[in-house]
Amino acid sequence: MTIARSRRFGQKYAFVVVAIAFVALLVGAGQRAAPGVLIVPLEQAFGWGRDVTSLSAAIGIFLYGLVGPFAAALMQSFGVRRTLIGALALMSVASGASVWMTEPWHLVLSWGVVSGLATGCVAVVFGATVINRWFVKHRGLMMGILTASTATGTLIFLPGMAALAEAGGWRPVVITISAVCLALVPLAWWLMPERPSDIGLVPYGADPDHVPPAPLHANPLKAAFGALQRAVRTRNFWFLFATFFICGFTTNGLIGTHFIALCSDQGIAEVRAAGLLAMMGLFDLVGTTASGWLTDRYDPRKLLFMYYGLRGASLIFLPFSDFSIYSLGIFAVFYGLDWIATVPPTLKLAVESFGERDAPIVFGWIVAGHQLGAASAAFMAGAVRQAQGSYFLAFLVSGATGIVAAVIALQVRKAKALPVAATA
Repeated sequence: MTIARSRRFGQKYAFVVVAIAFVALLVGAGQRAAPGVLIVPLEQAFGWGRDVTSLSAAIGIFLYGLVGPFAAALMQSFGVRRTLIGALALMSVASGASVWMTEPWHLVLSWGVVSGLATGCVAVVFGATVINRWFVKHRGLMMGILTASTATGTLIFLPGMAALAEAGGWRPVVITISAVCLALVPLAWWLMPERPSDIGLVPYGADPDHVPPAPLHANPLKAAFGALQRAVRTRNFWFLFATFFICGFTTNGLIGTHFIALCSDQGIAEVRAAGLLAMMGLFDLVGTTASGWLTDRYDPRKLLFMYYGLRGASLIFLPFSDFSIYSLGIFAVFYGLDWIATVPPTLKLAVESFGERDAPIVFGWIVAGHQLGAASAAFMAGAVRQAQGSYFLAFLVSGATGIVAAVIALQVRKAKALPVAATA
C-alpha cells in the first residue's frame, strides 16, 4: 500500500515521511515538556521538593541525550521505522504507568529513566537520519522544520497540560500523554518506509542514478563508539560538543524545566506561564524554520554566533525584569526566536566535518552533550532555588554561558569530510 501511494507522489513522498517524523517529534516534545508542568502539582500532591522533581527531570534529560548516538546507530542497523515504533510504545508505557506512582523513586524510574531512554530515540538524531536519507536538496530547511516540531510540541501540549493539571491534578496529564503516544504507533507503521529505494524512489532532489551510502551493518554499539573514536580526534567535535552543551544548559534544562516554576514564584498562574512558553514555541517555529533556510545560504558559524549571543542576553535580562506582561512578552519573542535555531547550522557543520555516514551518529554524540548540559541546568537551577529561594543566580550563570558559546562557535573550522571507515 505504501508503494502504491508513493507512486502517486513520486519523489515528493519524502514530504509525507517528513510529516510523520514531524508529528513523532512533536509528540516526543510534549512528553519531554511534561515535567515542567508537573513540578507544582506533584509538590502539592505528595509534598516532594523541587530538588526531587528536578532530579527526575535531569535524569530524563541526560538519558534522552545519551541515547542519541546509540539510537542513530540502531536506526541504521535495525531500521528507522522499527526503532520509532518501539520508542513510541515505550513512551506510552512510561507515562501511563506513572499513574500509580506514590514514591519519589517511582517518578525517577518512569519520568526519569524509562521516559528518557524512549524519547532519546525520537529526538533530533531521528530527524537528522530521516533528512539525510530522504533529501539531497533543501536539507537545511527540512531539518529546520523537523527541529521546529519540538517547539510546536510545546506550543500544542503545554497550555493543554497546564489546564488539565490545574483542573484535575497531575494524573489526567500523564494519561493524556500515554494515549497520544500510543495513537501514533499505527500511523508510523503504515506511512513510513525505511528508505526511498524500498519503494522505488531516490531522495528528493537527487539524480535518477543517485547511489546512497551503503547501509551500515555493524553492531550498533560498535558503530556508535567507532564514530565517536574518529570524531574525538578533531577540534571541531569538541567545539560543537561545547556549544551544544551550553545550548542544552540554556534551553531544556533551565527554561523548559523551571520557567513555569519561576513564574509561580512571581505569582503568575501555571496556565498563563504555559501560555508564555507556548508563545516562545510559536516564535521558535518561525525562527528555527528560518534558521534552516539561512543555513542553506550562509556561514553556519556566524549564525551560531548570533543565536547564542541573543540567547545569552535574553537570559541575563529576565531576572532584572519586572515580570509584567510587557517584559515577559519581550523575553518570549527574543528568546523564542532561537530556542533551537542552533540545530540546523550545527548539523550542517557536523556533516561537513564527519561525512554523510558518520554524521548522524557523531551528531548524536553532540546532542548527548546538549542533554548533559540540559541535565546539569535542570538540577543546578532546582538546587539553587531550594538553597536560596530564588532562581536569580541560575539565570545569570546561564546567560553568561550563552555569551561563551557565541565565541566558541566562531572557532569551528570548515573541514573536509573524514574518510568512511570500513564496517563489518
